[in-house]
Amino acid sequence: MSLSIGIVGLPNVGKSTLFNALTEKSVPAENYPFCTIDPSVGIVAVPDERLEKLNAFSHSRKKIPAAIEFVD
Repeated sequence: MSLSIGIVGLPNVGKSTLFNALTEKSVPAENYPFCTIDPSVGIVAVPDERLEKLNAFSHSRKKIPAAIEFVD
């Protein structure tokens, strides 16, 4: 199961700035409308201390954290 989040809103209100802050990417965020026309996608791993405990307990070869996909 995956989680996708779309950031929608009026032009020039800070959607790309929020996207950059959440994903630590650098998509253009200019002070004029319609600067970003094409959607940008960023995937962020969700930190979870329970995953570390489960991984230590199970000794799995592979650890896959939960992830959120953001679309701007």
